[in-house]
Amino acid sequence: MRYNPSKHRLPPFHTSGVLLVDKPLEWTSFDVVNFVRSRFNIPKVGHCGTLDPAASGLLVLVLGKFTQLSSKFSGEDKVYEAKLQLGLETDSGDLDGEVISTRDWSAVTPELLRETLAGFVGEQLQTPPMVSAVKKDGKKLYELARQGVEVEREAKPITIFSIDVTKLELPFCEFTMRCSKGTYVRTLCSDLGRKLGCGGTLAGLRRTVSGQFGIEDAITVDQLKEFEQADLEIHVRKFLFERLSKIAGVNHG
Repeated sequence: MRYNPSKHRLPPFHTSGVLLVDKPLEWTSFDVVNFVRSRFNIPKVGHCGTLDPAASGLLVLVLGKFTQLSSKFSGEDKVYEAKLQLGLETDSGDLDGEVISTRDWSAVTPELLRETLAGFVGEQLQTPPMVSAVKKDGKKLYELARQGVEVEREAKPITIFSIDVTKLELPFCEFTMRCSKGTYVRTLCSDLGRKLGCGGTLAGLRRTVSGQFGIEDAITVDQLKEFEQADLEIHVRKFLFERLSKIAGVNHG
């Protein structure tokens, strides 16, 4: 008997809602979207704010009719946990790039680093990195970067609301940052390194908050691999109900 794939394909998943995923390292945001779409046969899936493969953490997925809210959710503030490495500069602003220079960082004291970091808090203009998804003449910057092309980028207004140092063991510094949409932590690390005169690069990044959503409510890809369609439907509906209940101020004891 000839195999008919249509007989074995899952029926379309039509439940709309929000799915929070803890994106693993080395996966692109599209990898996660594509995995969820294909595994559960969901006609419409989108994400609200790209995370690089070298970053982990909160990726907000919107399913079905909720894809109409993608722009709204993408435009909200974010919180990141980041790790800075001083004395190193790369062409991408992170450890995945080619090393441009290494310099002595020993003149940087903890006090100087904290003071310089604090100077980045507030409204400012920031130039997007060449490895970003910002478009220039219809092409994404990272596509041009892969071709070895560098173009002028227009600086964009951003706001960094707070930077809190959580661990300091020079030349490394770990910090938590709350910022507006379109803020690039790799650019902050590069700019900070230049101000200190020794160079700096992003050595680790994890997103923990995106607007009203937090990493504590996210599900891992490994957990999703164990889900059937019915499990996903229960999960999405439960999260939506709990979120609406919280908004309405309903106390369920």
